[in-house]
Amino acid sequence: MRNRALLALVMVAAAIFVFGVVGLIVSGRQGTDSDFVAAPRGTLAPAGPQTLQLRPESSPEPSPAGSPEGSPDETAAAYFQAWVKGDYDAMRDLVDEPPGDFADQHRAFEDAALSRSLRIAVGDMVRTGDETAEIPFTQERDEQDAGTWRFDSSLHLAVRDLTWKVLWTPSVLHPEIQPGGSLVRTAPEVGPLQPVTRGGREFPRNSGAEAYLQNLVDQGVAPATGVAVGWTLEVDNPGLPSKTVLSYKPDKRPAGVRTTIDYATQAAAARALDGVQRGAIVAVRSSTGEILAVADRLGGRGAFERKYAPGSTFKTITAAALLGNGLSPDSTVDCPAAYQIPMHRSIPNYRNENHGTVTLRQAFALSCNTTFARLTIERLSGDTLVDQARAFGFGVPGESGGTSTCGSLRRPENPDALAEDSFGQGTVEATPLCMALVAAAVESGEWRPARPLADEASQGELPQSVPLPSNVAEGLRSLMSAVTVDGTAAGSELPQGVAGKTGTAEDWQGGQDHAWFIGYRGDLAFAVFVEHGGTGRGAAVPIAARFLKAL
Repeated sequence: MRNRALLALVMVAAAIFVFGVVGLIVSGRQGTDSDFVAAPRGTLAPAGPQTLQLRPESSPEPSPAGSPEGSPDETAAAYFQAWVKGDYDAMRDLVDEPPGDFADQHRAFEDAALSRSLRIAVGDMVRTGDETAEIPFTQERDEQDAGTWRFDSSLHLAVRDLTWKVLWTPSVLHPEIQPGGSLVRTAPEVGPLQPVTRGGREFPRNSGAEAYLQNLVDQGVAPATGVAVGWTLEVDNPGLPSKTVLSYKPDKRPAGVRTTIDYATQAAAARALDGVQRGAIVAVRSSTGEILAVADRLGGRGAFERKYAPGSTFKTITAAALLGNGLSPDSTVDCPAAYQIPMHRSIPNYRNENHGTVTLRQAFALSCNTTFARLTIERLSGDTLVDQARAFGFGVPGESGGTSTCGSLRRPENPDALAEDSFGQGTVEATPLCMALVAAAVESGEWRPARPLADEASQGELPQSVPLPSNVAEGLRSLMSAVTVDGTAAGSELPQGVAGKTGTAEDWQGGQDHAWFIGYRGDLAFAVFVEHGGTGRGAAVPIAARFLKAL
């Protein structure tokens, strides 16, 4: 009885085994559930979403002694699993007599393909003999710019030493690759990319920005040699011409290296300087410090690097110090024809003009040297003026970096020097870019450094912005508006809404005076400078009017 029970138990177990045995196989192309998915590049990665369909083996009989272990389906499934994971060691173990550079060939293929992801869809196995089989499969690779790259291959298998093995050749990677061949990526070159405006347009001809664009090339921001546009994947087999298997060519080649320059603003600045022998216009976006235009007739990069006495445009900075020390635009001040510094020299007004008692706003609009010299002597110190200038970028590294600075001012050592510095003579020097940034600070309420001209280049570590006290910013706007309403720039051809400050600066070498006009309109701030041009009113303001009216 006990033997019969034991026999029944054995028979039940055998039945469970026979009808429950399943083989690990990959279904035909019936949907993404049968795909193997991973991100390649030859590195081990977690398996992507994979669903392996299980189904009964075709024969419920156990394998007789001496028959091959496993099945071609099982070997193929393990091989594809390892492939999408980038596990080349596991793949190699499943290959019959793999080449010594098996893993290297796979890595080289992935390095050329640069696929973002890899999917393998497996077809139905075909028995080609008692101990051989073939399994078709499709690779789908996501290629940057070119979309999906899809091609068919076959995996050949055979029994070796009673084990199903992969018979590997390079055609498993791609059907066009023969032994000794490889996949090669090439990038055709076109000419070097030139700097272009922010909108991608070429610069206007004779725009006065040529030296600045060449500087970008010299700095390596714009490539001096050809640049790659598009790419091709080619199969390179020994003794045969290369064959293109995939390529990408953009609809449009890159326009060039973008700068911060606005085409319309640059064109307007360039044409405003037509007929001017030695001058410059710099325009910036007040809210960001971006350079919108630089039209330079000074030679080289003079508008960014060459310093001149800023004349009465510097009164903007002196006024900021006075507003921060208790005065307001409506404060009553004197504007005599001359001011005698106690125990020191006498400071004259331009053409010895005497305007009597006025407000600070009127003194600024009329550009009274005597007013600013006296207020500076009585209310400020050399340190105060130097600190205020630094808050507007003086002594701060300029756009070109290194030792170049926006402007400079030595600490005045006596009342005469302090008075001269107060209205932009003495030791005060500034570049046109520097004074454009001063105007921008008034409009926006915050001094910002100029951003590098190459819009797409790394900004690096720029100097810190410096906010102006609200009463100072509001007061300066009131002063600069008065200049164009009833001051030295009133009655000109300037469009509505412009605020600014004129400046006439003596040339230390005895030449004719330099002419300045700085200002803003909306978010656009600017500086106009004419070397040996005479007065700001007579030479710089008309140029500014042509520039602004062209926008």
